[in-house]
Amino acid sequence: MNPADARLLHDGDLETREENLRRLLTRAEDGDTSAKETLRALVRDYPDYHRTLYSRALNRAEVFGDDTLKAPLLAALADTRYNCRAWAAMGCAELGFHDAVPGLLALLDHPQEMAREQAILALGELGDESVVPALAPFLHDSIGYMRERAAEALGMIGGEAALAALWDEFEHRRYFRIGYIASALSTFGPAILPRLIEAAGRDDPDQRYWAAVALGSTGDDRAVPTLERLMAHDRGATVFDGIVGVAAKKGLRTLRRIQAAIAARES
Repeated sequence: MNPADARLLHDGDLETREENLRRLLTRAEDGDTSAKETLRALVRDYPDYHRTLYSRALNRAEVFGDDTLKAPLLAALADTRYNCRAWAAMGCAELGFHDAVPGLLALLDHPQEMAREQAILALGELGDESVVPALAPFLHDSIGYMRERAAEALGMIGGEAALAALWDEFEHRRYFRIGYIASALSTFGPAILPRLIEAAGRDDPDQRYWAAVALGSTGDDRAVPTLERLMAHDRGATVFDGIVGVAAKKGLRTLRRIQAAIAARES
């Protein structure tokens, strides 16, 4: 590591050090090995640096991170004094450190919302079905974006337990707007289609509405007849004044956009 680079994050006021950090990240992105090692030293020796520098560096962990950061990130994840556990969770997820799962589960009880949020997202990236019971209660958290993160995480984990938790919330919703549940359900591939198609024929217009949203997000042609039927004939209204036919029309557009994006990538 170049000593001059190391001084960039120690010398001057915080604003100057933040600008130096930005330049180091740019250099690291361009492949500069000295800049990368300086940034790794920041993560390894984190108590010696300002928390702002640490957190901003870990927002870009993919630029410079490697396996040498596992131990310091796990240490920071458990460090109650430095107060950057949310960013340590973010770094562990970005670098794929599955050993972080126990620490992330412990972080779900943290008093700071951001720490809980990042723990949920990291568990979605790193966890398996064993963490589903810890994540499922967040589907009915009082904070909206926490519910959204939990649904996203369960969608990433997949499996029968995650699907069961999401489907239970779909059928017995505690909140009116559950687009995040519909989006997560759509990630379960062909297996979820029969359930969603069946839900699109129920008496409850709210379930038909969200089934249409989820069907559109699957990108699957087998959802088209159901969406076209709802679009043409279903004028049912939800508790928040949404119209099922309108949701189906939007869902059909979403489905076509997904298919077009897949076709563009394949070509």
